Amino acid sequence: MGRIARGARQISWYFSTLMGDNHYRRYVEHRHRTHPGEPVLSERDYWKMRHRHTEANPGARCC
Repeated sequence: MGRIARGARQISWYFSTLMGDNHYRRYVEHRHRTHPGEPVLSERDYWKMRHRHTEANPGARCC
């Protein structure tokens, strides 16, 4: 059962990463690590900033 549970966690991690579910958590960890004591955006403001940046700099994307 341990191998199945580990496989399920890995698949869950992969899809969460693919869908961006952990982006905000990684942003918070980065801010705390590289800029301790500075304010961190709320999750709502983080996603607004991220989408605004993506719209302003679309780069190469399929759609």
